[in-house]
Amino acid sequence: MISTVSKPRVVVIGGGFGGLYTALNLGKTSVELTLIDKRNFHLFQPLLYQVATGEISPGDIPAPLRAIVGRNPNTRVILGEVTDIDPQAHWVRVGDEIVEYDYLVVATGASHHYFGNDQWQPFAPGLKTVEDALEMRRRIYFALEQAEQESDPERQQAWLTFTIVGAGPTGVELAGAIAELTRGEMRKEFRNVDTTKAKVILIEGMDRVLPPFPPELSAQAQVQLEGLGVTVQTKAMVTDIQEDRVVFKTGDDLHEIPSRTTLWAAGVKASPLGKLLAQRTGAELDRIGRVIVQPDLQLPTDPNVYVLGDLAHCPDQAGNPLPGVAAVAMQQGAYLGKALKRRLKSQPVDPFRYQDFGSMAVIGRNAAVARLAGIRLSGFPAWLVWAFIHVWYLIEFDSKLLVMVQWAWTYFNQKRGTRLIVNHHRMSAPAAMTNPAEKELAKS
Repeated sequence: MISTVSKPRVVVIGGGFGGLYTALNLGKTSVELTLIDKRNFHLFQPLLYQVATGEISPGDIPAPLRAIVGRNPNTRVILGEVTDIDPQAHWVRVGDEIVEYDYLVVATGASHHYFGNDQWQPFAPGLKTVEDALEMRRRIYFALEQAEQESDPERQQAWLTFTIVGAGPTGVELAGAIAELTRGEMRKEFRNVDTTKAKVILIEGMDRVLPPFPPELSAQAQVQLEGLGVTVQTKAMVTDIQEDRVVFKTGDDLHEIPSRTTLWAAGVKASPLGKLLAQRTGAELDRIGRVIVQPDLQLPTDPNVYVLGDLAHCPDQAGNPLPGVAAVAMQQGAYLGKALKRRLKSQPVDPFRYQDFGSMAVIGRNAAVARLAGIRLSGFPAWLVWAFIHVWYLIEFDSKLLVMVQWAWTYFNQKRGTRLIVNHHRMSAPAAMTNPAEKELAKS
């Protein structure tokens, strides 16, 4: 039963873009709002690749949830992970605590998807969290250090080969950043290795990079990547990943790349909470585990449960599922906050309509592609627009200031200041070595 208390209870699970914007839009209303997340911060994921390549600090892109919404008198923030949901009794379980709700909003996002090859994950980390970014940073800079100490040319080249699987925006951004890194400031800092000989290989299963973009922008992006020295391999399907190699197939031919650093940017799957929702409510899931919702983001099987962001399979005007990008989650969160206000007043609610203002991807310094309101840009103009928009959407003012200062410093000096290698002694791939000398080095 729905509560009869004066203030309806709204529980939001997930402090990403969708959940956060929902909470922000309900912060001044007459509801009891609870925001639950297993992290105590909101993370600006579009800039994670810059943390992974040492361009900005990992502390610059998160913002504490309590600093954003916790000051609203009607909002409670809980640090924890939801382990169960009872839609009949209207509660969720967080650890040992039961949190009751009248309306439930689920926005727990997505994780890496290895298409049934989860054994690749230790050798090819994805990029969704700060920890992922730090692990990528460790592997990238550790590989350069290992190449510096390696006397065998073939083994040295394997350490200098960086393979990125997936040429969507994340893969393109990683490839461009690593190419700039190895051909830029790194070439002056090593004595026994020429970092400009590093190979950056971008593998994509489709016939072009940035498949969701218009073909001409994809072509321009590939030209800019190749101008940075990136090798682009399209129409290629990865068949195996090990700590020291990547195997892929083009047509009927198999190819093997000796590579000690492989990064995954090929696919995502919905949060496991989607499966739990389906079990508890009878909701339907799509092939990657997203919850199929109605145009107003409600579950068809439970009108008091809403799902949004990367976890939701929400159709656009043409009936196609909306892409899993930050802009969609932001707009859905803002919409849902207003929709719940109208529902509480028994007013009609219009369906959600996504306004596609465009898409963009950065390739490197002064290099990007963008599609904005029908205008297509590439090169420096696209990079400038990309930089402005990404800084603008950082939540906290101090984050905007820090990122702007660091970007300006890196732009003019071409130096990356956050190149720390942490946990280099860990025996995780690719640091899990088979050569006895390498094992001793890793232990030191």
